[in-house]
Amino acid sequence: MKRVGFLTSGGDCQGLNATMRGVAKALYEHYGEKNVEIIGILNGYKGLIHGDYKKMKPEDFSGILSIGGTILGTSRQPFKLMRVIGEDGIDKVACMKKTYKYLKLDCLVILGGNGSQKTANLLREEGCNIVSLPKTIDNDLWGTDKTFGFQSGINVATYCLDAIHTTATSHSRIFVVEVMGHKVGWLTLYAGVAGGADVILLPEIPYSVDNIVKKIEERERNGKHFTVIAMAEGAVPKEVAELSKKDRKAAVMAQPNGTFTSQLAAQIQEKTGHETRITVPGHMQRGGETCPYDRFLSTSFGAAAAQLIVEEKYGNMVALQGDKIVPVPLEEVAGKLKTVPVDCDEIKCARAVGISFGDK
Repeated sequence: MKRVGFLTSGGDCQGLNATMRGVAKALYEHYGEKNVEIIGILNGYKGLIHGDYKKMKPEDFSGILSIGGTILGTSRQPFKLMRVIGEDGIDKVACMKKTYKYLKLDCLVILGGNGSQKTANLLREEGCNIVSLPKTIDNDLWGTDKTFGFQSGINVATYCLDAIHTTATSHSRIFVVEVMGHKVGWLTLYAGVAGGADVILLPEIPYSVDNIVKKIEERERNGKHFTVIAMAEGAVPKEVAELSKKDRKAAVMAQPNGTFTSQLAAQIQEKTGHETRITVPGHMQRGGETCPYDRFLSTSFGAAAAQLIVEEKYGNMVALQGDKIVPVPLEEVAGKLKTVPVDCDEIKCARAVGISFGDK
């Protein structure tokens, strides 16, 4: 009997259920349904710490291909606190290992983003057999070209930008659409280009308000009396980017909701005299049904993870590199962010069609 645990950790996104389905169906196909037992760990690493789980059946994986979120529930457990024993006296690492051993798992499959991959690597270092899968709408995991959830997030953010265009045009307004992404701007970049944004602001490229105003005025001279700005949550003005790490963090925390979106909208309205509105799609970008591309990618990732389990090639994250799905050692992935290179082809494409990044 092959015993495999499933765990979804961190923020939810589209494709989690589709990926678990892919792993499960491939395992059932290889071993036969009676020779595989899948244990669902509830609510992320919290469930692994406290021993909350349920035995899953083949029918649990039916009808979930297109459904967003996670049927197992999830939670955020900061990696930096994993080895810290809190006031409750719980040794989180020891408890996770205890649950793993109690359940007699041959392998634990972990679906998560950057922080989750770091904890997955920690468990690998502690002797657990781990196979991980790259989940995040931010597409910021090192070692993989794409993560599941990214395309679905793009679709939602792009729809929002499309919808804003009509009302912006009707009222000759400026709209700042705040897209998810505190540290990395892949989602804002792709959605901004796909949604026809006139200005795209990313964490990787500090902006100047005057440069944004210059773009707005240029559009005015060309008879375009509206402007749509796609702004990542983590985008900052140049003067803030030049501060020390400590002072920069303080400047960010001083802003409403920890973003410069409101400040920027107010500055633009003051400098241009044009009504400037803010739209925040927020968690909608992580919700809703899984798009067809992510369903295919998730299924492919799931099947590849199952094959790693069959071959007992543990300690790897499944990744997409080019057109190939490959294993990447967890120790190479953990703790590395994949940021947007300022000279990448996607940036060059956007600049070529006249999109401003507020830097010049």
